[in-house]
Amino acid sequence: MTTRHLIATALVCSAVGLTACGGKKDKPASAAAAQARAVSVGTVETRPLGSGIEASGLLVSREEAAVGSELTGYRVARLYADEGDWVRAGQPLAQLDDTLLRAQIDQQAAVTAQAQAEAARVSGLDGQGVLSQEQIETRRYQAKAQEAALKELRTRAGRMTITAPVSGRVLSRGVQPGQIAGGGTTPWFSIARDGLVELDAEVNEADLAGIRVGQTAQVSLPSGQLIPGVVRLISPRVDSTSRLGKVRVRLPVRPDLRPGGFGRANFGASGAAVTAIPESAIRYEADGLFVMTVDSNNRAHQVGVKIGQKGGGWAQLVQGPPAGTRIVLGGASFVTDGDVVRPAPAAQGAR
Repeated sequence: MTTRHLIATALVCSAVGLTACGGKKDKPASAAAAQARAVSVGTVETRPLGSGIEASGLLVSREEAAVGSELTGYRVARLYADEGDWVRAGQPLAQLDDTLLRAQIDQQAAVTAQAQAEAARVSGLDGQGVLSQEQIETRRYQAKAQEAALKELRTRAGRMTITAPVSGRVLSRGVQPGQIAGGGTTPWFSIARDGLVELDAEVNEADLAGIRVGQTAQVSLPSGQLIPGVVRLISPRVDSTSRLGKVRVRLPVRPDLRPGGFGRANFGASGAAVTAIPESAIRYEADGLFVMTVDSNNRAHQVGVKIGQKGGGWAQLVQGPPAGTRIVLGGASFVTDGDVVRPAPAAQGAR
């Protein structure tokens, strides 16, 4: 082949490419994309944590007043309230038989009047020698003692009527007509102050950080009723055995809310917006936690992260990629640093 033919052949090879001349050409980008692994992709978001936290517990009175009698030996004459009744503060609940007590008061009043008269007769006789000073002081002391005894009986008479210390709903009645008051510790009546009933929910220790005082909660009853509530109190301690903490959910006043019943709460978002990632995106490696980010060329990159509180399938991102960054979900363990991937949006609820 002449030199002219060789030059012509080289020019042709340059024009049609190495493949036509028996050489090899790099694989087209479309072929590489076709071989890329399909993965579900989400994003780093700024959002509140706490949605989706569920906890169960018992319905309890917010404040329960125990009512009884301090007196002993008196018969219960009448009852004015029963379980389920609504009462006002100061309203009579029971009446003790005060027949004997009234007679004792009348008798003591007469004795007291006599003692006061004796004390009045010696008034001004101090130091005159008519009576010894000891006799004078004795009469004065007896008058005061009888006055105190009369006052004690009248105070007792004021307690013969048992009244409600607070307004609310009577939850239980533990006294019967004709019963003799014994001054025991068993309450005669239990009253839920203002009829307020709350859910005493038991929440996992890990979820407590996703709940705040004032956030809303939806409480479901065994009957299927859904009742709106608000978190009133979060216990400052966690049970060392069960690792559960108490959360009190304030509920509206309703007749179908009965202390001792069962309820389940679903806590809404806490309202504290933080940078967060789906928990399914986190890779747990021996040397720390990582996520796989996806750049504009659909290439994966392994990035170390630090996380904070969790709630509702999300984790607070304390350190890591900024909000808006695409990240691989679920199948990140099958993707290595530098891989080209085919992103697909995460299915609804798959996060």
